[in-house]
Amino acid sequence: MKVDALTRDASTTAPLTPSRLIRVDKIASATARLNLSEEVTIAEPAEPKIGDVVVVRTLTDSATYNQLELTSGRLARLNPHDIVVGVLGRRRALKGFVGDVPARLGLGDRLHILNLGGVIGRCTGHHHELGWPIEVELLGLVVRDGTTLNVAQGAIPRKTRLEGSAPLVLVAGTCMNSGKTQAATELIKHFTRHGYRVAAGKLSGIACLRDTLNMEDHGAVKTLSFLDCGYPSTVGIEDITPIAKTIVASLNEVSPDLIVLELGDGILGGYHVDSVFRDREIMNACAALVFCANDFVGAWGGIQLLRQMGIGIDVMSGSATDSQMGIEYIERQFGIPAANALNGGERLFQLVREKIAAWQNSK
Repeated sequence: MKVDALTRDASTTAPLTPSRLIRVDKIASATARLNLSEEVTIAEPAEPKIGDVVVVRTLTDSATYNQLELTSGRLARLNPHDIVVGVLGRRRALKGFVGDVPARLGLGDRLHILNLGGVIGRCTGHHHELGWPIEVELLGLVVRDGTTLNVAQGAIPRKTRLEGSAPLVLVAGTCMNSGKTQAATELIKHFTRHGYRVAAGKLSGIACLRDTLNMEDHGAVKTLSFLDCGYPSTVGIEDITPIAKTIVASLNEVSPDLIVLELGDGILGGYHVDSVFRDREIMNACAALVFCANDFVGAWGGIQLLRQMGIGIDVMSGSATDSQMGIEYIERQFGIPAANALNGGERLFQLVREKIAAWQNSK
């Protein structure tokens, strides 16, 4: 099921009748913009759409992946027979679950909880360290005013052009768990401590409030993600630049001194991160690109891939910089400044600040 960025109308599909009221135990964070209560109206599904809000009953347990992020951001333990509100969506996690939304769904169909944020689909594969995700039974689609509820109905206004922006700091990496969030939050923290007004966003990945809340905890005055644009994940969206421009335009409304943007997943993979680097408007507003790599081969590969797109890396970070030897090797072999977010946050800040100053002087 292919989804085109910011083009679908999720308000036109009416569910089958009859509908009924149901009380739920937990409401997943992927529905945060919809302001749901613990009593929702559900009906039989017709043709499911990505982003449709569903109610499910958990059937199994998991020793390794048994928590759900609630709309408050708190993590709650999932137990068998919990009644949960989630969102239909897809996932392509290298170190997690892979899942899709079936073309047809009926009451009682078996699905899975694919991530902490409550994105629900049918799992087709998993990382060996996790085992299978929690299996759920579909109880119905949530309806409001006689219409199937979809996260797109809570989306912020769409923007297709980027007409001026505070300097952008893009944080990208080789794959998930390469150190991107650590680098992004350290930059937010240090810029904030030095008197800068920082906004932040996450442009790609799968819906979860954890990363944007983490950005706020480190000082970001406003945060947004693709979920705020009406998407439970960016899987299947071949061009995520409309999402990126919508986020950047909205973040600029608070007049930040800079905007830190994390690109979830890697520059290769199922989330189409590379489309951002091919957009001239976004890259013209990019003052610094921080690239996180797990090892030297990943660092080299990232340099080569981005160079093919005409993009240069300004600062290297991530696990490859965890030791002084790693920092020295990267700087000597690749000629790119390196700084570790965990133990060299101040240096990372200084390097990025220099790039922003150079970018501003060039304008």
